[in-house]
Amino acid sequence: MLSIGAFAQIGQVTHRMLRHWDTAGLLVPAHVDERSGYRSYDPSQLARLHRIVALRQLGFGLDDVAQILDGGVDAERIASLLRERRAEVEREHRIAAARLVDVERRLHLIESEKHMREIEIVRKPLPALRLAARRRLVADGAEMAEAVGPTFDAVAAVIGGERGALDTPVAQYAAREDGTEVVAGYVYTGPARDGVEIVELPAVGEAVCGIHLGSMDRIGESWQSVHAQILDRGLVPSGPCRELYVRAVSDDQADWVTELQQPVSAAGPIGSAPQRPA
Repeated sequence: MLSIGAFAQIGQVTHRMLRHWDTAGLLVPAHVDERSGYRSYDPSQLARLHRIVALRQLGFGLDDVAQILDGGVDAERIASLLRERRAEVEREHRIAAARLVDVERRLHLIESEKHMREIEIVRKPLPALRLAARRRLVADGAEMAEAVGPTFDAVAAVIGGERGALDTPVAQYAAREDGTEVVAGYVYTGPARDGVEIVELPAVGEAVCGIHLGSMDRIGESWQSVHAQILDRGLVPSGPCRELYVRAVSDDQADWVTELQQPVSAAGPIGSAPQRPA
């Protein structure tokens, strides 16, 4: 008989894992001392131990391992499970490879320019949003500041009297041949109201997002940094960009926090998707 320590050492597993598999019924000790509870294993159980370890390393869950060990899963089911695991590993590999490219890019930037970019970006999905909003067409970037603020004010004048109605302010920017269409409003769950439009922004599968701190007069620079990093990663904008105003209460804008959100895809014509005017 082998002690639990010797058995664990030969199998390169922990005592805790052996106890866990015992509880799950995967690998029950050959003998358990009634008084001390000390577990002992027969050397022949090493074959079962190695098979459990091998199956777990392939990514099989405990239920699947139990069925395979007990002969309750036929060859086709095992093949199907392996194909599923192969797809998971390939997906994990793609994610790891993308992260490695990002690490290499950052290292190159630091080594060549001796600094890191001010805007750090993340990739994430965006939820669908229901806004009480107004639309406005802006001819050029110079008019943007004069257009967006008053649009928010106009929406607030309509729904601001409803208790708790004014939730997070959001603006979406969509390029058109005659300018940029701005949709500015607040996340809203109330009924339709005269003077505002209920706008449903769809969910986005993947977006590149960065945080702009402070005044809106330099937000164009932050957007330029975000779009430069999008292109660096081999991505392209794939839809209207959004600004989510996480904190926007002070008049001087010094403490404002704005999340810049740009939907992206891996391929496609860059000109097909809008960028916010500087």
